[in-house]
Amino acid sequence: MKDLNSKILGITLAINDQCPELSDFLDEMPATIPNDHNPEMTLSHLLAYYESLNSIFNNYKLEHPVTEAVGNNAPD
Repeated sequence: MKDLNSKILGITLAINDQCPELSDFLDEMPATIPNDHNPEMTLSHLLAYYESLNSIFNNYKLEHPVTEAVGNNAPD
C-alpha cells in the first residue's frame, strides 16, 4: 500500500507541475468525495484512484502535446 501511495503522490505532483490546469479537478474526483460518513480506504480504492489519475494525465498529454520552441528547429 505504501508503494501505491508513493505512485499516487508522484502522479499528483506531475499533474500539478506539468498540467496545473487539471489541479482544480483533482479535488472533485469521485474517489476523493466519499459517500459514507466513515469511509474505509482499501487497496482497491487506492488502485482505482491511481488508475483514474493516470488515465486523466495520459489522456490530457495526448490531447495537448507539448510543442517545441520555434527557435529549436531553425536551420543553421
